[in-house]
Amino acid sequence: MSSLNALMIAIDAAGRKRDAARQAVQERQRALQAGQAQMDQLQGYVQEMHGRWGAQEGQAVQPEVMHHQYQFMERLQHAIGLQTKVLADLEIRLEAARQALMAAELRVSSLNKVVEVRKRDMALAQMRREQKETDDRAAIQFFRRSFGLQLQEI
Repeated sequence: MSSLNALMIAIDAAGRKRDAARQAVQERQRALQAGQAQMDQLQGYVQEMHGRWGAQEGQAVQPEVMHHQYQFMERLQHAIGLQTKVLADLEIRLEAARQALMAAELRVSSLNKVVEVRKRDMALAQMRREQKETDDRAAIQFFRRSFGLQLQEI
């Protein structure tokens, strides 16, 4: 029974680790969604700027304004490049968290199966003990009756 208690403690600890792993996956998913929202916002700025400047193709624009526009677009492209790297890193972290969650769930499941097997083995051993006791009592009664009848006949 003490091994069963030890397994129950191990299951409890594994369950806490699994819950923490599940929480980590949720946090990584939220971070990835936030990162994707930032990427969408940056790409929206690029489209907006293209829309603004595309409508003014036929108009004369001062060189200073064009220079600032190009600088801004370069910065946006640089920010998009950085955000792409951030998203790739977040995806890697999310996948690692998912793997850790799967391992934790497997551990809990394995421990639960071990407990099931132990409980089944303990129940089977108990049933065998009870059957042996019943068989022993029946044998004793049989011998008492058999020998008791024989003693009375003599």
